[in-house]
Amino acid sequence: MKLRSSAPSPFGRKVKIGAVLCGIHLDVEQADTTNPADSLRQQNPLGKIPVLLRDEGGPLYDSRVILEYLDMTAGGGVIVPASGEPRFAALTMQALADGLMDAALLQVYEARFRPAEIRSDSWLDHQAGKVTRSLAVFEAAPPPRAEVTAAADVGEIALACALGYLDMRFAGNWRADHPALVAWLDAFAARVPAFEATRPKG
Repeated sequence: MKLRSSAPSPFGRKVKIGAVLCGIHLDVEQADTTNPADSLRQQNPLGKIPVLLRDEGGPLYDSRVILEYLDMTAGGGVIVPASGEPRFAALTMQALADGLMDAALLQVYEARFRPAEIRSDSWLDHQAGKVTRSLAVFEAAPPPRAEVTAAADVGEIALACALGYLDMRFAGNWRADHPALVAWLDAFAARVPAFEATRPKG
């Protein structure tokens, strides 16, 4: 199977980590979301990454669908709890972490694609507020710091990738006010080597 993504994408990083935890090898191919000639737009009409290209069956997107598929392919219950409260807790955590990443990405895109004279401070503040509130929720109740041998679920993977993205694009400014999350992320990185292995270089 082939993953279309880009190195900085936190959503692509989610899939890469999930694949490792599921014991599934993915070939990764760079995708350019801004290039109309990139085949990405035929693979996902939204032109968004990540996209999973399978040997059989159509392309899968977005990261949540791909992680579900990888979990099912690995036999189920590997990174997505099979049922009950653990399942909904993991999926809800993933949804909040994904929303945090979306809000952070929109801030980056506003600065990258709009000239300074037409950027919207109110829009940037709106997105920054989503990040701030999400971090506050996670800081107040971070996931339990599991044993090094424990598996990670999709909620934890998404949260780690969200924090990693804030480190990369916002100079880790979240760390000073969120000591519980810093400790949690350190523990996650220790038990999930794929987190460091998928860190964008440069």
